[in-house]
Amino acid sequence: MSQRLNVMKLAPEAYQAFFAVEKYLHACGLPLGTIELVKLRASQINGCGYCVDMHSRSMKEAGESDERLWSVATWREATVYTPAEKAALALTEEATRLADRAAVPDEVWQEAAEHYDEQQLASLIVAIAMINSWNRIGVTARLTPGA
Repeated sequence: MSQRLNVMKLAPEAYQAFFAVEKYLHACGLPLGTIELVKLRASQINGCGYCVDMHSRSMKEAGESDERLWSVATWREATVYTPAEKAALALTEEATRLADRAAVPDEVWQEAAEHYDEQQLASLIVAIAMINSWNRIGVTARLTPGA
């Protein structure tokens, strides 16, 4: 499948706004590794090959182990993630799959709140929202993985 159109070229102001949010996320105090795990997991759920490729590569370049990369899709059974990372991944799944339940369960929220303060939770919500937005651009425009 070929790319349908270049959204970045056609809507540069929108991309600049998205990149401003990404800049915020890199400075917000959440561990960058956690942000990347969130981005990778949401991208897997949403079927965005471009984002899966990009975030897997960036995690690998940052020194992430192969085992942690390979087991993101099965994070519940994996022993390589911290309890805080697992809480972030659970929140990511619930917020990404809103059509399945239309609410994030209280127990998932409470688990995340045990590991992150309110400022970090707010940033985590922003990170989840942003990657879901990026995924929708990638899937709809058919961005090419590895490009």
